[in-house]
Amino acid sequence: MGLFGRVSTAMITPFDAKGHIDFPKTTQLINHLIENGTDSLVVAGTTGESPTLSKQEKIALFKHVVKVVEKRVPIVAGTGSYNTYESIELTKQAELAGVDAVMVVGPYYNKPNQEGLFQHIKAVAESTKLPVMIYNIPGRSVVNIEPDTIIRLSEIENIVAVKEASGNLNNITKIIASTPDDFYVYSGDDGLTLPLLSVGGTGIISVASHIIGKEMKEMVNSFLAGNIEEASKMHQKLLPLMLALFKAPNPVPVKTALQLKGFDVGSVRLPLVPLTEEERKELAEFL
Repeated sequence: MGLFGRVSTAMITPFDAKGHIDFPKTTQLINHLIENGTDSLVVAGTTGESPTLSKQEKIALFKHVVKVVEKRVPIVAGTGSYNTYESIELTKQAELAGVDAVMVVGPYYNKPNQEGLFQHIKAVAESTKLPVMIYNIPGRSVVNIEPDTIIRLSEIENIVAVKEASGNLNNITKIIASTPDDFYVYSGDDGLTLPLLSVGGTGIISVASHIIGKEMKEMVNSFLAGNIEEASKMHQKLLPLMLALFKAPNPVPVKTALQLKGFDVGSVRLPLVPLTEEERKELAEFL
C-alpha cells in the first residue's frame, strides 16, 4: 500500500485572525484528519499555501506537526520550489525536524526543460536520506514532468513515489507500467482516485479528505476488496463535492467548507481571497 498509505491528506495551514499560523488549530486539525481515515499528511504543499509561507514558518510547522503526530502516521514535508539550492536547504531542515519524507514539486515559473527537471529533483534527492516524492502539477508549475523523466527519476534509490496531478491517465498508466513495483503513484486529483486505482495506482493525496475522509477511505477499501460496483457508486456520489472544492483556487473552498462545518481554520493569505457570498452559498448547498 505504499509508504504513505492509500489516502493521504494535503493538509491546509490554519491561520489566526492576524494571518499567523494557528498552531493550536493545527493540532486539532491533525487529530481530526487522523481520526477520519488519513494514512499520512503532506504539510506545506499547494493546499498548505506553501508559496506564502516563509522558510522559518515552514520549519516551525514541520516541527509542530512531528510533535503532535507522534509517529501515528507518516509526515511528508513540501520542500520543493523553483530554486534548487533553497529546496536542498529546506529539505535538510525538514530532515532535522523529524519528518518522514519530502515532496519536491516541478520548479514553477522558470520553466526548465526535462533535463533541468531531472537534475533539480535528483540534486534534492541526493541531499537527503529521506524518501522523496515527486510532485507533478503542470496546471500550476507550467511544466509537465514527462513520464520518461519520472521513470528515469524512479531509478534513484530514495525517489519512491510521485503525486501525479497532470490529470493525464495515459501518462499515469505509462508511469505505473514502467516503474518498479515499490515506486508508488498517487493521484493529485480527488476526482481521479478511482480511475487511478483501476489502472494500478496506489492511492490519493487528497484535499477532499478534510471533509469526506472516511468516505474516501471507504471507497478505496471497497475497490481493493473487489466491490467495484459499490466503489463506483461512491465515486459518483462523492464527485460533485470533490469538484465543488475546486470551483475557486485551492485551498479557498476547502477552508470555507471546514468553516461551514463548524471547524474554523481561518482565512487564506493574499494573493488568494475568500469566496464571494454567492460562492459560499453554493458550497454550503453541496455540503
